[in-house]
Amino acid sequence: MSQTYVPIDCEFHDVLEAVAVRRRVVSITYLEESGQRKTVESRIADIYAKDAMEFMRLDDYSVIRLDLVVDVDGVDRSAFSKTCAIPARPGLSPDSQQ
Repeated sequence: MSQTYVPIDCEFHDVLEAVAVRRRVVSITYLEESGQRKTVESRIADIYAKDAMEFMRLDDYSVIRLDLVVDVDGVDRSAFSKTCAIPARPGLSPDSQQ
């Protein structure tokens, strides 16, 4: 299931950060590389970005890519439709200063 990373919704990202700050054990459902759903009970120890992707590290040091998360603590990611990706503006290059 090695697919292109799709940035998650900013509001869902806020939910993940809030859960991490509270340091509570929560139910986390995500898709494994095989495409199978897996649910674990764990604490989110860290949320970080690496190689243009975002991940969560659990307290057992396992790592989950954020776009593979289905729900956390009863909050379903599909309830959020936008992404945090910043859309490119036509005609604007990184070198242009406006």
